Amino acid sequence: MRLDKFLKVSRLIKRRTVANEACDNGRVSVNGRVVKASYEVKVGDRLEITMGPRTIAVEVVQVAETVRKDDASAMYKEV
Repeated sequence: MRLDKFLKVSRLIKRRTVANEACDNGRVSVNGRVVKASYEVKVGDRLEITMGPRTIAVEVVQVAETVRKDDASAMYKEV
């Protein structure tokens, strides 16, 4: 699954266009490397998202195309 779609489906970022812009501006890194929105997310990847002064670090636990709102937080665990 593409990184921008994962960020949207897991509800780490509210909209896919915002996720795409964050990737394009270098605010999202995977395993310590800045990547583009087209990066294929895999289980075990470590994501770091910088939004303003806040940085969120999560590890991908599950990749699914569609997830209910209540189950979205099960797709990752905070590090």
